[in-house]
Amino acid sequence: MMQLVRPLSLLCLSALLVAGTTHSLPAQTKDAAMSESEVEKLREAAYVPTDRINIFIKILDVRAKAIGGLLAGRRKPGREQDLHDIFDQFAAIADELNDNLDGLGPKHRDIRKALPKLLEATERWSTTLRAADPAYKVVRKLALDAVSEVHEAAAAMQTDQVAYFKAHPEAAKAEADRTNPQPAEQKPIEIPR
Repeated sequence: MMQLVRPLSLLCLSALLVAGTTHSLPAQTKDAAMSESEVEKLREAAYVPTDRINIFIKILDVRAKAIGGLLAGRRKPGREQDLHDIFDQFAAIADELNDNLDGLGPKHRDIRKALPKLLEATERWSTTLRAADPAYKVVRKLALDAVSEVHEAAAAMQTDQVAYFKAHPEAAKAEADRTNPQPAEQKPIEIPR
């Protein structure tokens, strides 16, 4: 009897461990909204905010084109699930962009060149998302809300940035130097012997 209890307890313990690891999967779905190459491009542009915003715009444009393509194309099996998934990805990526904008505001990073492009893109995305079938009411609304938040944040930042950099021209020069560093005069390297 004792020999049977021990394997049974090990089986229960391993079942609990497996159940515990599957619980963490929903947290990973946010990472699944973007491909590895998209995440890598964002990492590479981490120190140049304008480039980072432009990459977000490209990523969201790809999702918007996919939504438009699925809506315009013939109905195929799995279309509804594909649209649902892309709406979900779109909302997650737009939320991530909004978080990035929130982080850039207090740091006074100069993103004035990217903001008009972003505002134009939010209009484009909203039009694409509104064209979707009302059957996707919930995920479509989440995506539209995320785009609306990005639009509001970008519009507010545009006004704030123009005023800030007008009042602080030295900050604009420092930001330009930070994003486009001039190569320092190269001196020969002396190797000790």
